[in-house]
Amino acid sequence: MKHIVAINASPRVKWNTAMLVDEAARGAQEAGAEIIHFDLYKLERFTGCISCFGCKRAPNEGKCVYKDGLKPVLDAIREADGLIIGTPNYLGDVSAVFRSLFERLVFQSLTYKKEPRRYDNPFIHVLMIMTSNSPKAMYAIGDQAMMINRYKGTLSGMVGPTKVMIAGDTLQVSDYSRYDWTMFDPAAKQKRREEVFPKEKEKAFELGRTLVEAPWQKYTQEREGAA
Repeated sequence: MKHIVAINASPRVKWNTAMLVDEAARGAQEAGAEIIHFDLYKLERFTGCISCFGCKRAPNEGKCVYKDGLKPVLDAIREADGLIIGTPNYLGDVSAVFRSLFERLVFQSLTYKKEPRRYDNPFIHVLMIMTSNSPKAMYAIGDQAMMINRYKGTLSGMVGPTKVMIAGDTLQVSDYSRYDWTMFDPAAKQKRREEVFPKEKEKAFELGRTLVEAPWQKYTQEREGAA
């Protein structure tokens, strides 16, 4: 049985990001995987990388040694066959807790050597989900495309082959009348939530299933062909 770690890096445990992570995890589970789930904002206190360099010294090369709320998450990922992680877009980037985990997860694998560049930690397949109130088309150009490609490239190189799913133009709140937000059309947001978001949940489900059954085959084949 495959083991998949599913992580919600949003403070909202029942809204857009969490729902898509849950659907992806459900798809993986229906494909036969065992799921370990974490809500990062519910963990005990943790930080990003503290530059202790414990992961560069024997006997812990390639393993973060700092003991805080992220330790059980990093331990679970180390034993996993796949990773699902979702984050909202905050100010044009990932959430703060996503970034903290990203730093700890990636830096532990970096050798600071010319060869090899990466410690011999097992590669696992990664599904990264981002939700945003901006349209998905914004992620095909400019700064947002660069941001997504940066995270995808780093995760692919240091953790494992990474696929990204973007869910844009999301419903931020259930009642827009409580806020003086003139940028949004509440009726259009609600209509999209009813008509489009269910399809995005289906897509997340299928990606979760694929993560278990045939993870990112084209990417893996290309990587093996270049080796």
